[in-house]
Amino acid sequence: MQKGKLIVFSAPSGSGKTTIVRHLLTKKELNLEFSISATSREKRGQEEHEKDYYFLDLQTFKNKIKNDEFLEWEEVYRDNFYGTLKTEIERIWALGKNVIFDIDVSGGLRIKRKFPDETLAIFVKPPSIDELKIRLKKRKTESEDKINMRVAKASAELATAPLFDEIVINEHLDQALDQAYSLVSNFIEK
Repeated sequence: MQKGKLIVFSAPSGSGKTTIVRHLLTKKELNLEFSISATSREKRGQEEHEKDYYFLDLQTFKNKIKNDEFLEWEEVYRDNFYGTLKTEIERIWALGKNVIFDIDVSGGLRIKRKFPDETLAIFVKPPSIDELKIRLKKRKTESEDKINMRVAKASAELATAPLFDEIVINEHLDQALDQAYSLVSNFIEK
């Protein structure tokens, strides 16, 4: 099986990484396929198994960890695991495509360490912590406590930005989309 490229987008919640990844997936010339993460958490709302996440019960997730079936994984909150199954990457590479990730900072850096030459790790940075908080509030999906928790976590995540290959500052979405497209396109052509 021929290996494709790995394109990692990481950022604090509310920075716009999911918007950028969705935009890039519409660009057929990039030959991208989205990496679906596995999680031990319950489905929310309209989420679907094998589309939004691979929903695994806690014991199954832990067994897969024990059997070394993850490229990377993390316990984000107590008994709330997220990770990338090795079979997911194999599935995408078997299609002859490049893998694109919308993944937390720790997971993104782990993938970069495991596949340094095949991976482009991009950090999406908000223009400021204040703007990040405004964006999270505009979503109207989480409580004030949850927003404050995400903002506190964002400060630590922002400190990791220099460890990534590239940083895209998402102040003006159109510019961020163009910059992300150029970075990914140039990396794929190498």
